[in-house]
Amino acid sequence: MPRILSIDYGLKRTGIAVTDEMQIIASGLTTIASDTLVVFLKEYFSKENVEKVIIGEPKQMDGTPSESAAIIEKFIKIFQKEFPEMKLDRVDERFTSKMAFQTMIDSGLKKNQRKNKALIDEIAATIMLQDYLQYKR
Repeated sequence: MPRILSIDYGLKRTGIAVTDEMQIIASGLTTIASDTLVVFLKEYFSKENVEKVIIGEPKQMDGTPSESAAIIEKFIKIFQKEFPEMKLDRVDERFTSKMAFQTMIDSGLKKNQRKNKALIDEIAATIMLQDYLQYKR
């Protein structure tokens, strides 16, 4: 069974998570510079069987698009041009960064380690993907 990949896209950094081959568990993969994302995905897709990509949809509390929505929409156009055959789903990403930070606290990471924004992005992508898997079931 192919994997599902999750992207927590940001202006500077992008957190990436992926499922196992049975699509049961989401795991953090990496965080990379956003300007290298397309190159990273081309390489990853050439090595791994991925059937779908999940991209976060940032929203305000009232459900309207947040300020970063335009940045993500621009990336989605590039993604669809580069990977026209890849299925794409959007998921609400409200609170994922806060949940990621709380996960770091709950895991016992020291204050210095919790300042690692790249780790927060990777955990946020993992939370989005795990929520997607639960919703899919």
